[in-house]
Amino acid sequence: MKRRHFFPAIAALVSVPLSPRLFAHHGWSSFDETRPLYIAGTVKSVKWQNPHAEMVIAVAKDAVLPPDFAKRPAPAQTASVNGAKILAEATLPIKRGDWTIELSPMTRIEAWKVPTPKIGDSVAAVAYSFKDEKGASFARVEYLIIADKLYGLRSLPA
Repeated sequence: MKRRHFFPAIAALVSVPLSPRLFAHHGWSSFDETRPLYIAGTVKSVKWQNPHAEMVIAVAKDAVLPPDFAKRPAPAQTASVNGAKILAEATLPIKRGDWTIELSPMTRIEAWKVPTPKIGDSVAAVAYSFKDEKGASFARVEYLIIADKLYGLRSLPA
């Protein structure tokens, strides 16, 4: 590459705003795992593909946490996850409206036999967002709930 073209190319790359989704793609360190969120609503869009499946869920302003939610049994996973604690600590998100939730890679989704949600379906998730929900309404899913069944997406079924 000629020198005169190199610097404008670097400047263009540096000036691109970084999306929270870029940070979210690798690992859990960007997310506040001290505050699990119960995100429930209607599916607006679904991307059932690698590297991570993704959904947009419309969370209603009057969304509520099910009264028995903390007592639901969490499915066993190969990773060490304290499911009972996570479910007991789940709270509703401060932000309502559309939430983009990132699921696991498709190999894990297939291992759990998660059915493919359709637009208009009701789904829920226990997920982690950024500290104080700063930035976009984006979360990484720990548990996906479809038709009242919990799927643990951190690892494979035990």
